[in-house]
Parts: sequence; C-alpha cells; structure tokens
Amino acid sequence: MSLLPCIEIEPTCYDTKQNKTANAAIIWLHGLGASGHDFQNLPNELHLPKDAAIRFIFPHAPQIPVTVNAGYIMPAWYDILEMTEVRKINEAQLFASADEVHKLIRRELDRGIASERIMLAGFSQGGAVAYHAALTFDKELAGLMGLSTYFASANIIKPHAINRSIPIHVFHGTHDPMVLEKQGKKAVEALSAMGYNPIYKNYRMEHELCLKEIVDISSFIQQHLL
Repeated sequence: MSLLPCIEIEPTCYDTKQNKTANAAIIWLHGLGASGHDFQNLPNELHLPKDAAIRFIFPHAPQIPVTVNAGYIMPAWYDILEMTEVRKINEAQLFASADEVHKLIRRELDRGIASERIMLAGFSQGGAVAYHAALTFDKELAGLMGLSTYFASANIIKPHAINRSIPIHVFHGTHDPMVLEKQGKKAVEALSAMGYNPIYKNYRMEHELCLKEIVDISSFIQQHLL
C-alpha cells in the first residue's frame, strides 16, 4: 500500500533522549503551498508532559496545478478553482486526499495504536481535508482540530455515525485575510447543525499560529490523549 510521504516524530524519553514506544498518534496536515516541515517543530512547542507517548505525523501534499495560482504546480491537497468565500474546489481531489489520510490512520492501527488514540489536525486547506477525513472514518477517533480553515465539504459529506461524538476544536484568527474568520464560524455552524459539539476559539492574529493558540492546542491534546 502506497502512502503519502511524511515526517514522523517519535515520542522521546526526556531523561535518556531515546525514543519510546508511542501509544497515541496525531496526523497533522499543512496548508496550500507548504509541506509537513511547516509544523515539525510544533511538538517541542506544545510542552506536553514527560510521560506523553504521542507520535506526530506530518504528511506532504502532492504537487499539483492550482487554478487560482495561475495553474502553478505546488503542494496542494486539492485544486481551488475560485478563491471565493465559499471555495469552489475539485471535490474529487479532496475526497482522494481524505482517503490518503485514512491510509495513514490504518497504518497506525497496524502499528498497534488504537483508533480512539489517533487525532487529526489540519491548518487551512489541510484543515478542510482533516474535517472530511475524520468525520468519514469508520472507527472512533480521539479528536479533530481545525486551524484557520473552512469546511469545504460541508454540503456533500456523508459522515460515519461512529464519530458522531468526536471532540472537535476549531481555532481561528480574528484578522485572517486568507480564510476569513466568518468561514471558520460557518464551519462551526455546519458542524453544530450536523449534531456535533465543536469548541470555537479565536485569537488576535492573521493566517498563522500564535502562542496562546499553541497553549490551547496542547490542552486539547492532553485532555483527549493523556
């Protein structure tokens, strides 16, 4: 089975600096034009407890032409046809990317990580894929984080009932010029209408992460994986 190329960061024993066996995993998807390297330093910034044994997985999106960027080939989870508030996208490519994330989840299952110990997170375009991948997966997951993102498949998704109660935390910048805050809020509205109970929090920032947000991300992880 072919898998997306990934950066994988194993949990470290702080006293010996040796890797220890992971008992949980977080698959984290980057945004348009970026790569898994964007967030590879994040585990150190989360200041998780020393007994945390979480494997962080940062996949790289494939290189494809992106219509809104004049067809320029770049890392993207799917093509964006129009950069409107309600994004016009290549839905088949989004579904395919979600399927690739499902493959990564199943690899963690094969490695001995229980599904309810696996969390998905995504920034910007990666968040749209994370929404779809988490809500359509056929085994219970630990949680879902959407960062500075939108729910691209809200009107066409067919969620799996097994993750009806999945913990969801949505983070967004109040001054985000790329994905407007109201797009983040619309995602929360759509999720709520579907019966989920998302938590929403905003920060005085643009299309990025900030220190306060990282603290909240760490709290969410510790609540649901430790």
